[in-house]
Amino acid sequence: MAKRKIEKKDDLQMHKVRHSLSHLLAAAVLEKWPKTKLAIGPVIENGFYYDFDFASPVSDKDLLGLEKRMREFAKRNLSFTKKNITSAQAEKLFVHAPYKKELISELRIKKAPLSIYETSTNKGSKKETVFMDLCSGPHIKKTSEIALDAFKLTHLAGAYWRGDEKNKMLTRIYGVAFADKKELDVYLKMQEEAARRDHRVLGKELGLFVFSDVVGKGLPLWTAKGAIIRRELEKFIVEEEIKRGYEHVYTPELANLDLYRKSGHYPYYKDSMYPSMKIDGDEFMLRPMTCPHHFELYLSRPRSYRELPMRIAELAKLFRYEQSGELSGLLRVRSFCLADAHIICADEEQAKQEIAGALDLIDFISKTFGLKMGRDYSYRLSLGNSKDTKKYYKAPALWARAEKILREVLQERRATFVEAKDEAAFYGPKIDIQMKNVLGKEDTAFTVQYDFVMPKRFSLTYIDKEGKDREAVVVHRSSVGAIERTIAFLIERFAGAFPMWLAPVQVAVIPVSQKHGAYAKKVSLALSDYGVRVSLVDDGQTLGKRIRAIELQKVPYTIVVGDREKSAKTVSVRSYKKGPLGEIGVDAFVKKITDEIKKKG
Repeated sequence: MAKRKIEKKDDLQMHKVRHSLSHLLAAAVLEKWPKTKLAIGPVIENGFYYDFDFASPVSDKDLLGLEKRMREFAKRNLSFTKKNITSAQAEKLFVHAPYKKELISELRIKKAPLSIYETSTNKGSKKETVFMDLCSGPHIKKTSEIALDAFKLTHLAGAYWRGDEKNKMLTRIYGVAFADKKELDVYLKMQEEAARRDHRVLGKELGLFVFSDVVGKGLPLWTAKGAIIRRELEKFIVEEEIKRGYEHVYTPELANLDLYRKSGHYPYYKDSMYPSMKIDGDEFMLRPMTCPHHFELYLSRPRSYRELPMRIAELAKLFRYEQSGELSGLLRVRSFCLADAHIICADEEQAKQEIAGALDLIDFISKTFGLKMGRDYSYRLSLGNSKDTKKYYKAPALWARAEKILREVLQERRATFVEAKDEAAFYGPKIDIQMKNVLGKEDTAFTVQYDFVMPKRFSLTYIDKEGKDREAVVVHRSSVGAIERTIAFLIERFAGAFPMWLAPVQVAVIPVSQKHGAYAKKVSLALSDYGVRVSLVDDGQTLGKRIRAIELQKVPYTIVVGDREKSAKTVSVRSYKKGPLGEIGVDAFVKKITDEIKKKG
């Protein structure tokens, strides 16, 4: 596991505290279950974990006892002492620790230095070692540096040794730690809110999607309700892109493996591609990306400079292999739909304009979702690394030029952005749109990439004004990222209470009793005639139970009709977010609803 970046002195202190707590956790585990085999225990964001190979079952119920013992250790003001050792000494110390022995062997081959940390206390003149671990540190000097009320063990999880599903499944115990109790309380409250908004839980409760082990892990099945959200989102994207001059196409989800050898993707992505299948002597595979398909479309006939820029877009079904342990609801799946596009440009200046146009589109979409630049999302300029020729195409001058162009686009927009080395695509630098989730954690949601490699590999040329062949420039961009991941983000952002235009059911109509059924049906038809998604709720349950059931489904508007409403040709309206809105005429309500849907508020 890569070491976490430490930027400030306070960060370094918390890093040391969290690392030291992972050792206290391991000490508490070994004391209670002496036959346990230790794996690793690194620092992670906001906390730490330790992986164990337990000889007997453990559960979340054991965490309070372990946490109590960790505090008892900390109260003893234990010391952390580093000792440099040889590989022979390490093997002797950890002779009964198979996971440590594996690490020691690797470090010996690399001729890397070895060290241990002893956690100990002094009893008079006698030193007592409480715990010892193979570790490079850093650690605090004394456990008195730990705020006893500012850490907590949170949960257990399964984790393959070294992250490889071919290895044994271990038990991982997670903990969090902060400088004081106030920070811990804020974090725990945020976690509670995140759990309330978890798209995996809400997706099940609202009946949006399911997973089936028979179908396969990481392959979501969309229900009728979930399909409505997806269809509305896709319709919105396609219509907006067509307005902006994109040509929407369909290309096959299967391709000859030679296509990806030609593009150069195969050596870079083969570990995340599905195995090829032999058909009539050729090798085919499920596509992991769309770019080569779009390039072949472009090459279907000679192109003139008058046709450029050519914006080829597609809602493309892609397939990538994700390890079982990395699958997570709709965020990490094995089959997904990408709102993808490739813009063939005549020159750098045209590419700059198209990059700016792609960012305008992304900003528009984000604004429609109610997201604000700087608060909810930000720009990151992802750069390459000229020294890493295995990961990146070797062309230092082209890299420098491409990075300069992207930087200029952001500067001309007066955008705030950060630069990140070694985060580019293999064929060029990119602008990543970093989106914050409900925990404030950043993920890359959308990208705009400058590509100087594919035009050479595919001979992407056009005929200029003088009748000569010129090499084109390519801009890759995703307007809304993967549809699955975006829907997961929206479920969590809205806590399942979608805005009108995305809600699977927009209005629920509830007759007070059976005698009001005909009027309720008439109201429902008046709404559905204008394209409103309506549910007539007349299932024989009491009025209170029906209203409660609709509230749990987070339907934006519920209208109740009884004697008064039937007589006055009105409806009593309740908004999920605003509560009772009173009585309103049917025609006025239809206009209010259709206007709200049209505005995508």
